[in-house]
Amino acid sequence: MSDLEKDSLRKPGRREFLRAGGVATAALLAPAAWADTKRTMAPLPSNPVTPTAMPTRNLGKTGYKVGIFSLGGQAALEKPNNFDVAVPIVERALDLGVNYLDTSSIYGGPARWSEQYVGRVMAHRRNEAFLATKTKERTRDGSMRMIEKSLQLLETDHVDLWQLHDIGTMTDIDEVFAKDGAMEALIAMKEQKVVRCLGITGHYRPEALMEGIRRYPFDTILMALNAADPHHYSFNQALLPMAVEREMGIIGMKIPGRGRLLSTWMPQPVEVQKKMWEGMVLAPTPGTLTMREAMYYTLSRPVSTVIVGCDSIAQLEENVNLARAFTPLSDAQVAALVARAEPVSKPSLFFRFYDRP
Repeated sequence: MSDLEKDSLRKPGRREFLRAGGVATAALLAPAAWADTKRTMAPLPSNPVTPTAMPTRNLGKTGYKVGIFSLGGQAALEKPNNFDVAVPIVERALDLGVNYLDTSSIYGGPARWSEQYVGRVMAHRRNEAFLATKTKERTRDGSMRMIEKSLQLLETDHVDLWQLHDIGTMTDIDEVFAKDGAMEALIAMKEQKVVRCLGITGHYRPEALMEGIRRYPFDTILMALNAADPHHYSFNQALLPMAVEREMGIIGMKIPGRGRLLSTWMPQPVEVQKKMWEGMVLAPTPGTLTMREAMYYTLSRPVSTVIVGCDSIAQLEENVNLARAFTPLSDAQVAALVARAEPVSKPSLFFRFYDRP
Protein backbone atom coordinates (compact mmCIF):
# COMPACT_ATOMS: atom_id res chain seq x y z
CA MET A 1 0.00 0.00 0.00
CA SER A 2 1.34 3.44 -0.92
CA ASP A 3 2.01 6.18 1.64
CA LEU A 4 -0.93 8.11 0.16
CA GLU A 5 -3.24 5.13 0.65
CA LYS A 6 -2.05 4.55 4.25
CA ASP A 7 -2.40 8.23 5.08
CA SER A 8 -5.94 8.37 3.69
CA LEU A 9 -7.05 5.58 6.02
CA ARG A 10 -5.76 7.44 9.08
CA LYS A 11 -7.79 10.58 8.41
CA PRO A 12 -10.10 11.45 11.32
CA GLY A 13 -12.99 12.59 9.09
CA ARG A 14 -13.93 9.12 7.89
CA ARG A 15 -16.46 8.48 10.65
CA GLU A 16 -18.34 11.62 9.66
CA PHE A 17 -18.88 10.45 6.08
CA LEU A 18 -22.51 9.48 6.68
CA ARG A 19 -24.70 12.00 8.39
CA ALA A 20 -28.30 11.73 9.53
CA GLY A 21 -30.84 12.52 6.84
CA GLY A 22 -29.24 10.74 3.89
CA VAL A 23 -31.81 8.80 1.84
CA ALA A 24 -29.69 5.88 0.63
CA THR A 25 -26.63 6.27 2.79
CA ALA A 26 -28.28 6.57 6.17
CA ALA A 27 -30.00 3.24 5.62
CA LEU A 28 -26.66 1.48 5.38
CA LEU A 29 -24.90 2.03 8.67
CA ALA A 30 -24.82 4.45 11.53
CA PRO A 31 -21.98 6.99 11.14
CA ALA A 32 -19.99 5.57 14.03
CA ALA A 33 -20.09 2.07 12.59
CA TRP A 34 -19.19 3.00 9.01
CA ALA A 35 -15.43 2.86 9.33
CA ASP A 36 -15.36 -0.22 11.53
CA THR A 37 -17.78 -2.52 9.68
CA LYS A 38 -16.55 -4.91 7.00
CA ARG A 39 -18.46 -4.16 3.83
CA THR A 40 -18.73 -6.52 0.90
CA MET A 41 -18.85 -5.00 -2.56
CA ALA A 42 -21.93 -5.95 -4.54
CA PRO A 43 -21.42 -8.27 -7.53
CA LEU A 44 -20.66 -6.62 -10.86
CA PRO A 45 -23.85 -5.42 -12.55
CA SER A 46 -25.29 -7.44 -15.40
CA ASN A 47 -27.70 -6.26 -18.09
CA PRO A 48 -28.98 -9.45 -19.76
CA VAL A 49 -29.73 -7.61 -23.02
CA THR A 50 -26.18 -6.34 -23.64
CA PRO A 51 -24.51 -9.44 -25.16
CA THR A 52 -27.01 -9.57 -28.03
CA ALA A 53 -27.51 -5.81 -28.35
CA MET A 54 -24.04 -4.67 -29.38
CA PRO A 55 -20.37 -5.69 -29.28
CA THR A 56 -18.75 -5.63 -25.84
CA ARG A 57 -15.18 -4.96 -24.73
CA ASN A 58 -13.21 -5.33 -21.52
CA LEU A 59 -13.36 -2.26 -19.30
CA GLY A 60 -9.65 -2.52 -18.64
CA LYS A 61 -8.82 -4.87 -15.79
CA THR A 62 -12.09 -4.28 -13.91
CA GLY A 63 -13.53 -7.64 -14.98
CA TYR A 64 -16.51 -5.90 -16.59
CA LYS A 65 -17.66 -6.39 -20.18
CA VAL A 66 -19.03 -3.06 -21.34
CA GLY A 67 -21.17 -2.38 -24.39
CA ILE A 68 -19.32 -0.20 -26.90
CA PHE A 69 -22.00 2.51 -26.64
CA SER A 70 -22.75 4.02 -23.23
CA LEU A 71 -25.09 6.77 -22.12
CA GLY A 72 -23.57 10.13 -21.23
CA GLY A 73 -24.94 12.20 -18.39
CA GLN A 74 -25.37 15.48 -20.25
CA ALA A 75 -27.74 16.70 -23.01
CA ALA A 76 -31.31 15.95 -21.80
CA LEU A 77 -29.89 14.54 -18.57
CA GLU A 78 -28.52 17.88 -17.37
CA LYS A 79 -31.54 20.09 -18.10
CA PRO A 80 -33.53 21.27 -15.07
CA ASN A 81 -36.94 19.78 -14.27
CA ASN A 82 -36.68 17.41 -17.22
CA PHE A 83 -37.85 14.20 -15.57
CA ASP A 84 -40.45 13.44 -18.26
CA VAL A 85 -37.75 13.37 -20.96
CA ALA A 86 -34.58 12.32 -19.12
CA VAL A 87 -35.86 9.41 -17.06
CA PRO A 88 -37.40 7.58 -20.06
CA ILE A 89 -34.08 7.97 -21.90
CA VAL A 90 -32.25 6.20 -19.09
CA GLU A 91 -34.91 3.49 -18.89
CA ARG A 92 -34.83 2.95 -22.64
CA ALA A 93 -31.04 2.82 -22.67
CA LEU A 94 -31.10 -0.12 -20.26
CA ASP A 95 -33.87 -1.78 -22.28
CA LEU A 96 -31.65 -1.52 -25.39
CA GLY A 97 -28.68 -3.14 -23.68
CA VAL A 98 -26.65 -0.12 -22.58
CA ASN A 99 -24.83 -1.27 -19.45
CA TYR A 100 -22.70 1.76 -18.48
CA LEU A 101 -24.18 5.05 -17.26
CA ASP A 102 -22.12 8.22 -16.90
CA THR A 103 -23.00 11.16 -14.69
CA SER A 104 -21.30 13.73 -12.44
CA SER A 105 -21.85 15.80 -9.34
CA ILE A 106 -21.71 18.96 -11.47
CA TYR A 107 -24.03 17.97 -14.34
CA GLY A 108 -27.16 20.02 -14.07
CA GLY A 109 -25.78 22.70 -11.75
CA PRO A 110 -26.18 22.84 -7.97
CA ALA A 111 -29.36 20.73 -8.11
CA ARG A 112 -27.33 17.95 -9.77
CA TRP A 113 -30.21 17.10 -12.10
CA SER A 114 -28.27 14.42 -13.96
CA GLU A 115 -27.71 12.37 -10.82
CA GLN A 116 -31.37 12.86 -9.90
CA TYR A 117 -32.60 11.44 -13.21
CA VAL A 118 -30.21 8.50 -13.16
CA GLY A 119 -31.11 7.84 -9.53
CA ARG A 120 -34.80 7.66 -10.36
CA VAL A 121 -33.99 4.63 -12.54
CA MET A 122 -31.29 3.16 -10.31
CA ALA A 123 -33.83 2.92 -7.51
CA HIS A 124 -35.29 -0.14 -9.26
CA ARG A 125 -32.65 -1.16 -11.86
CA ARG A 126 -29.34 -0.72 -10.04
CA ASN A 127 -27.94 -4.13 -10.94
CA GLU A 128 -28.27 -3.54 -14.72
CA ALA A 129 -25.65 -0.81 -15.15
CA PHE A 130 -22.07 0.00 -14.29
CA LEU A 131 -22.67 3.34 -12.58
CA ALA A 132 -20.05 6.08 -12.89
CA THR A 133 -20.01 9.51 -11.29
CA LYS A 134 -17.34 12.13 -10.56
CA THR A 135 -16.08 14.75 -8.13
CA LYS A 136 -14.87 18.13 -9.33
CA GLU A 137 -13.74 18.98 -5.80
CA ARG A 138 -9.98 19.01 -5.30
CA THR A 139 -9.96 18.46 -1.53
CA ARG A 140 -10.59 15.37 0.56
CA ASP A 141 -13.43 16.88 2.57
CA GLY A 142 -15.09 18.44 -0.46
CA SER A 143 -14.99 15.13 -2.30
CA MET A 144 -16.39 13.26 0.69
CA ARG A 145 -19.34 15.61 0.66
CA MET A 146 -19.73 14.98 -3.06
CA ILE A 147 -19.86 11.19 -2.77
CA GLU A 148 -22.30 11.36 0.13
CA LYS A 149 -24.70 13.43 -1.94
CA SER A 150 -24.10 11.30 -5.04
CA LEU A 151 -25.16 8.18 -3.16
CA GLN A 152 -28.32 9.93 -1.99
CA LEU A 153 -29.29 11.24 -5.41
CA LEU A 154 -28.35 8.04 -7.24
CA GLU A 155 -30.38 6.03 -4.70
CA THR A 156 -27.66 3.45 -4.18
CA ASP A 157 -25.24 2.29 -1.50
CA HIS A 158 -22.28 2.06 -3.86
CA VAL A 159 -20.86 3.45 -7.09
CA ASP A 160 -19.00 1.28 -9.59
CA LEU A 161 -16.67 4.07 -10.70
CA TRP A 162 -15.77 7.31 -8.93
CA GLN A 163 -13.64 9.69 -10.96
CA LEU A 164 -11.63 12.88 -10.65
CA HIS A 165 -13.53 15.26 -12.90
CA ASP A 166 -11.82 17.46 -15.51
CA ILE A 167 -8.14 17.15 -14.71
CA GLY A 168 -6.61 19.70 -17.05
CA THR A 169 -3.46 21.22 -15.62
CA MET A 170 -0.61 20.41 -13.28
CA THR A 171 -2.32 22.66 -10.73
CA ASP A 172 -5.21 20.18 -10.67
CA ILE A 173 -2.78 17.29 -10.21
CA ASP A 174 -0.87 18.98 -7.40
CA GLU A 175 -4.10 19.83 -5.59
CA VAL A 176 -5.71 16.39 -5.75
CA PHE A 177 -2.51 14.58 -4.76
CA ALA A 178 -1.61 17.02 -1.97
CA LYS A 179 -2.12 16.27 1.72
CA ASP A 180 -5.89 16.38 2.35
CA GLY A 181 -6.43 16.32 -1.41
CA ALA A 182 -9.22 14.55 -3.28
CA MET A 183 -7.20 11.38 -3.83
CA GLU A 184 -7.39 10.64 -0.12
CA ALA A 185 -11.19 10.54 -0.39
CA LEU A 186 -11.13 8.35 -3.50
CA ILE A 187 -8.75 5.83 -1.96
CA ALA A 188 -10.63 5.73 1.35
CA MET A 189 -13.95 5.09 -0.37
CA LYS A 190 -12.45 2.31 -2.47
CA GLU A 191 -10.89 0.72 0.63
CA GLN A 192 -14.26 0.90 2.39
CA LYS A 193 -16.01 -0.58 -0.68
CA VAL A 194 -18.28 2.40 -1.17
CA VAL A 195 -16.84 2.63 -4.69
CA ARG A 196 -15.61 -0.27 -6.79
CA CYS A 197 -13.11 1.45 -9.12
CA LEU A 198 -11.31 4.78 -9.43
CA GLY A 199 -10.84 6.86 -12.54
CA ILE A 200 -9.47 10.10 -13.92
CA THR A 201 -11.09 12.27 -16.59
CA GLY A 202 -10.13 15.17 -18.80
CA HIS A 203 -10.53 16.89 -22.14
CA TYR A 204 -8.13 19.84 -22.01
CA ARG A 205 -4.50 18.79 -22.62
CA PRO A 206 -2.76 15.41 -22.26
CA GLU A 207 0.17 16.23 -19.96
CA ALA A 208 -1.69 16.48 -16.65
CA LEU A 209 -3.65 13.30 -17.31
CA MET A 210 -0.42 11.46 -18.07
CA GLU A 211 1.10 12.67 -14.82
CA GLY A 212 -2.01 11.57 -12.94
CA ILE A 213 -1.78 8.00 -14.16
CA ARG A 214 1.93 7.96 -13.36
CA ARG A 215 1.13 8.85 -9.75
CA TYR A 216 -1.72 6.38 -9.18
CA PRO A 217 -2.88 3.15 -10.88
CA PHE A 218 -6.36 4.32 -11.84
CA ASP A 219 -8.74 1.68 -13.17
CA THR A 220 -10.12 3.88 -15.94
CA ILE A 221 -9.58 7.06 -17.89
CA LEU A 222 -12.33 9.09 -19.54
CA MET A 223 -10.82 11.21 -22.31
CA ALA A 224 -11.96 13.43 -25.17
CA LEU A 225 -11.23 11.52 -28.36
CA ASN A 226 -12.75 12.50 -31.69
CA ALA A 227 -11.62 12.72 -35.30
CA ALA A 228 -10.32 16.27 -34.80
CA ASP A 229 -8.02 15.18 -31.95
CA PRO A 230 -4.79 14.68 -33.95
CA HIS A 231 -4.83 18.32 -35.09
CA HIS A 232 -4.51 20.03 -31.68
CA TYR A 233 -2.96 18.85 -28.38
CA SER A 234 -3.54 15.25 -29.38
CA PHE A 235 -4.54 12.60 -26.84
CA ASN A 236 -3.87 9.93 -29.49
CA GLN A 237 -0.16 10.60 -29.63
CA ALA A 238 1.07 9.75 -26.12
CA LEU A 239 -1.80 9.62 -23.62
CA LEU A 240 -3.82 6.91 -25.35
CA PRO A 241 -0.84 4.54 -25.79
CA MET A 242 0.10 5.11 -22.16
CA ALA A 243 -3.41 4.14 -21.00
CA VAL A 244 -3.38 1.08 -23.25
CA GLU A 245 0.00 -0.01 -21.88
CA ARG A 246 -1.37 0.19 -18.34
CA GLU A 247 -4.45 -1.83 -19.32
CA MET A 248 -6.85 0.88 -18.19
CA GLY A 249 -10.50 0.95 -19.09
CA ILE A 250 -10.61 3.72 -21.71
CA ILE A 251 -13.86 5.64 -22.20
CA GLY A 252 -14.08 8.02 -25.15
CA MET A 253 -16.10 11.23 -24.90
CA LYS A 254 -16.75 14.42 -26.92
CA ILE A 255 -17.32 12.12 -29.91
CA PRO A 256 -19.09 14.76 -32.06
CA GLY A 257 -17.45 17.71 -30.27
CA ARG A 258 -20.80 18.94 -28.92
CA GLY A 259 -22.15 18.56 -32.44
CA ARG A 260 -19.61 20.87 -34.05
CA LEU A 261 -17.95 18.01 -35.90
CA LEU A 262 -21.21 16.97 -37.59
CA SER A 263 -22.52 18.05 -40.99
CA THR A 264 -25.93 18.50 -39.33
CA TRP A 265 -24.50 21.25 -37.08
CA MET A 266 -25.96 24.60 -38.07
CA PRO A 267 -23.88 27.24 -36.33
CA GLN A 268 -25.43 30.56 -35.48
CA PRO A 269 -23.96 33.71 -37.05
CA VAL A 270 -20.50 34.49 -35.70
CA GLU A 271 -21.76 37.74 -34.17
CA VAL A 272 -24.38 35.82 -32.18
CA GLN A 273 -21.84 33.22 -31.07
CA LYS A 274 -19.50 35.93 -29.82
CA LYS A 275 -22.25 37.34 -27.60
CA MET A 276 -23.38 33.95 -26.29
CA TRP A 277 -20.03 32.21 -25.78
CA GLU A 278 -17.36 34.71 -24.96
CA GLY A 279 -13.92 33.18 -25.36
CA MET A 280 -15.13 30.00 -27.07
CA VAL A 281 -13.64 28.90 -30.38
CA LEU A 282 -16.30 29.83 -32.90
CA ALA A 283 -17.91 27.48 -35.43
CA PRO A 284 -18.23 29.52 -38.64
CA THR A 285 -19.32 26.57 -40.83
CA PRO A 286 -21.13 23.25 -40.42
CA GLY A 287 -19.11 20.19 -39.54
CA THR A 288 -17.92 17.61 -42.01
CA LEU A 289 -18.78 14.15 -40.62
CA THR A 290 -21.88 12.07 -39.99
CA MET A 291 -22.57 10.70 -36.52
CA ARG A 292 -21.74 7.25 -37.87
CA GLU A 293 -18.33 8.43 -39.02
CA ALA A 294 -17.67 10.31 -35.78
CA MET A 295 -18.56 7.34 -33.60
CA TYR A 296 -16.77 4.78 -35.75
CA TYR A 297 -13.58 6.86 -35.70
CA THR A 298 -13.42 6.67 -31.90
CA LEU A 299 -14.54 3.05 -31.70
CA SER A 300 -11.73 2.18 -34.11
CA ARG A 301 -9.27 3.46 -31.52
CA PRO A 302 -8.33 1.15 -28.58
CA VAL A 303 -11.19 2.28 -26.33
CA SER A 304 -13.52 0.20 -24.18
CA THR A 305 -16.64 2.24 -24.88
CA VAL A 306 -17.84 5.70 -25.87
CA ILE A 307 -20.28 7.87 -23.94
CA VAL A 308 -22.71 10.13 -25.77
CA GLY A 309 -25.36 12.34 -24.22
CA CYS A 310 -28.77 12.12 -25.90
CA ASP A 311 -31.60 14.62 -26.23
CA SER A 312 -34.31 12.12 -27.14
CA ILE A 313 -35.13 8.43 -27.26
CA ALA A 314 -34.91 8.58 -31.06
CA GLN A 315 -31.34 9.87 -30.83
CA LEU A 316 -30.49 7.18 -28.29
CA GLU A 317 -31.89 4.46 -30.52
CA GLU A 318 -29.93 5.75 -33.50
CA ASN A 319 -26.69 5.58 -31.51
CA VAL A 320 -27.40 2.07 -30.25
CA ASN A 321 -28.12 0.95 -33.82
CA LEU A 322 -24.79 2.43 -34.94
CA ALA A 323 -23.01 0.53 -32.17
CA ARG A 324 -24.78 -2.70 -33.10
CA ALA A 325 -23.63 -2.38 -36.73
CA PHE A 326 -20.06 -1.30 -35.95
CA THR A 327 -17.11 -2.80 -37.76
CA PRO A 328 -13.62 -1.31 -37.28
CA LEU A 329 -12.35 1.18 -39.83
CA SER A 330 -9.12 0.58 -41.68
CA ASP A 331 -6.10 2.82 -41.06
CA ALA A 332 -6.79 4.51 -44.40
CA GLN A 333 -10.40 5.21 -43.46
CA VAL A 334 -9.34 6.62 -40.08
CA ALA A 335 -6.78 8.88 -41.75
CA ALA A 336 -9.40 10.11 -44.23
CA LEU A 337 -11.77 11.10 -41.40
CA VAL A 338 -8.98 12.94 -39.60
CA ALA A 339 -8.23 14.88 -42.80
CA ARG A 340 -11.90 15.74 -43.33
CA ALA A 341 -12.18 16.98 -39.74
CA GLU A 342 -9.29 19.43 -40.07
CA PRO A 343 -11.32 22.45 -41.33
CA VAL A 344 -13.54 22.32 -38.23
CA SER A 345 -10.97 20.92 -35.82
CA LYS A 346 -10.70 23.97 -33.55
CA PRO A 347 -14.43 24.41 -32.86
CA SER A 348 -14.74 20.62 -32.50
CA LEU A 349 -12.01 20.79 -29.82
CA PHE A 350 -13.13 24.09 -28.29
CA PHE A 351 -12.57 22.62 -24.81
CA ARG A 352 -8.79 22.56 -25.42
CA PHE A 353 -8.51 26.29 -26.04
CA TYR A 354 -9.82 27.86 -22.85
CA ASP A 355 -7.31 29.74 -20.73
CA ARG A 356 -6.58 27.81 -17.55
CA PRO A 357 -4.36 28.58 -14.56
